[in-house]
Amino acid sequence: QVQLVESGGGLVQPGGSLRLSCAASGRTIFSMYTMGWYRQAPGKQRELVASITSNGDTNYADFVKGRFTISRENAKYTVSLQMNSLKPEDTAVYYCNARIGPTVAVERGYWGQGTQVTVSS
Repeated sequence: QVQLVESGGGLVQPGGSLRLSCAASGRTIFSMYTMGWYRQAPGKQRELVASITSNGDTNYADFVKGRFTISRENAKYTVSLQMNSLKPEDTAVYYCNARIGPTVAVERGYWGQGTQVTVSS
């Protein structure tokens, strides 16, 4: 019952920044969901980038710590990912995920269509 739409992707040079947004809609109480950003690069499996629980607890993949920040604005039904100091290896399709709680498997949650991030000189 949750629809997710990602936006904000694009082409940036190494060292640049992007801010991704995920807008949620549908018959759901957004503030109760654990939200996350995941990415999938060509030839690789989908992997966690960052997640945030309903009470604001965050979790980051080691390769983005200190560079990326996840946040949510429950009143606006959005979750964002601020990406700084981007590297070519960050190139991937970034997906937004919603699940009813942190104990629910990510695969059992809802997914957006993804937004392309390309980091290249």
